[in-house]
Amino acid sequence: MKKARQMDPVTEIGMLEEQLRAAMLASDVSRLDELLSDALVFTNQHGLRLTKADDLAAHRSGLLAIDTINVRDVPVIRLLGNTAIACLTVDVEGRYADQGFGGTFAYSRVWHRTDGRWRIEAAHCSSAAPAD
Repeated sequence: MKKARQMDPVTEIGMLEEQLRAAMLASDVSRLDELLSDALVFTNQHGLRLTKADDLAAHRSGLLAIDTINVRDVPVIRLLGNTAIACLTVDVEGRYADQGFGGTFAYSRVWHRTDGRWRIEAAHCSSAAPAD
C-alpha cells in the first residue's frame, strides 16, 4: 500500500492563506472559525487587540464587509517547526459600520499546527504604502 504524500508545509500555508482570503471576502464565519485559533490575538491597524469572537461577530453581523482583497506580491512564508509566519501586503476595500474604507495593509500572521491542522494564533495589521 502506498503512503499518501504529505504536502509541503509552506505550500499548505500558502493555500490556507488563500482560503482565509476567500472566507474573509464571503464573511464565511464557519470557515473562519476553522482557520482561527480559539486563543487568537489580532492587533488591527489602529492598535486595537481583537479576539476570535470579535472577528467572527463582525462578519456574522454584517458590521464588517470586505469587497476586495488583492495580494500585492508573493507572501513570505517562513516555517519554524510546527509554527509558520506569513507576511503579505494587500489592497483592501470594504465597509465597516456602513462606512467605506480602503487602503494598503501589511499583515503578519502566526500559524501553528496542532493535532495535524494549522490555525492562526496571532495576527497583526499595519497601514502600508499604497501601490504605485
